[in-house]
Amino acid sequence: MTKKHPILIDPIELAQSLIRCPSITPLDAGAINVLRKALESLGFKCYVKRFSSDGSDEVTNLYARIGKSGPNFCFAGHTDVVPTGATENWNNDPFAGNIVDGNLFGRGAADMKSAIAAFVSAVSRFCSQYGDPLAWKNSGSISLLITGDEEGPAINGTRRLLEWLNEKGEKIDACIVGEPTNQRKIGDMVKIGRRGSLVCEVSVYGVQGHTAYPDLAENPIHLLLNMLQSLVADPIDNATEHFQPSTIQISSFDVGNTASNVIPASATARFNIRFNDNHTSESLTKWIDKKLSDNIGDGNAHYKTKIHVTGESFITPPGSLTENIVSAIESVSNSTPQLSTTGGTSDARFIKNYCPVVEFGLVGLTMHQVNENVACADIETLSKIYKKTLENYFTSKNMPSRP
Repeated sequence: MTKKHPILIDPIELAQSLIRCPSITPLDAGAINVLRKALESLGFKCYVKRFSSDGSDEVTNLYARIGKSGPNFCFAGHTDVVPTGATENWNNDPFAGNIVDGNLFGRGAADMKSAIAAFVSAVSRFCSQYGDPLAWKNSGSISLLITGDEEGPAINGTRRLLEWLNEKGEKIDACIVGEPTNQRKIGDMVKIGRRGSLVCEVSVYGVQGHTAYPDLAENPIHLLLNMLQSLVADPIDNATEHFQPSTIQISSFDVGNTASNVIPASATARFNIRFNDNHTSESLTKWIDKKLSDNIGDGNAHYKTKIHVTGESFITPPGSLTENIVSAIESVSNSTPQLSTTGGTSDARFIKNYCPVVEFGLVGLTMHQVNENVACADIETLSKIYKKTLENYFTSKNMPSRP
């Protein structure tokens, strides 16, 4: 008879404890230690790794695993949160973890401390029913990969932790990222990929002069406006099977000229492209350069660009992992989720280089907002969905039997 696991973790209480750590990026504020203690009580082996580079702030990360064999099912997330804004605009202390009318309030309640708590609770319930993975006979492992740098530069977090795991020979076989994917109710959306994101800063250098004598100058503002218009005049592409059309948005236009009678010497603009799988950042960089060079005119002006890529587009094609999570959602919440690639970037963009990855968490209506909150009932439901996902994964016909 399988030995029952003695520890059960309450997801609401753990979420409250995590919220009470004011872990605004890149501060840890004790959040990783709270999580480590909970996981060690379940028998996880925990590794706390701190990374920094180029004089940047040190980032605290955690990798935890229970079980000694493959396959290794991983849950990934982040304990860092965005700033609160003016705290006087909150109805509750953003780091108190208060429950009001059945909702848990606090910075990180939706994004994404409650999802981390739900997974830890799911593991405790799973192990209580099926036994400690350490005692399984070559039947797999469960792990968590948690960073304190997702809301920041994302340099010394998940990416560095994955590199460290790879150096150790640690393999992850499947992963769920607990980002708040649902739009209105728990179970309405699973993210199976993300669009790529490219930010370009373009500066045009003309000839400064007097506005009354434009023939003696070369106005970089006029040139830059024409160049930008060439970028946004037509759609970049059409939608693909799993992605919406790529979009371009101009986010700033700066001249720094305080004189109304002076044509400035330069003008700078920034724009962001969210792109689907029709493109790579390399192909878009070539497209941008051709558009700009074709529309700068025949004068002596020139331009320079600075391009920063935060992630390439990627897709986890529908298959065993997506079928698993969809089945778990349908079983627990009686909802059939949409498989989507909408939204911004996430740390899944790093994980996809190592294993199949999908994203599923709580409802994100209030994430990053004043009075961020989630329904306590949704946290409980999410924990049950995560537990069912583990059951689907470790009791499939391809898995060895447990003792």
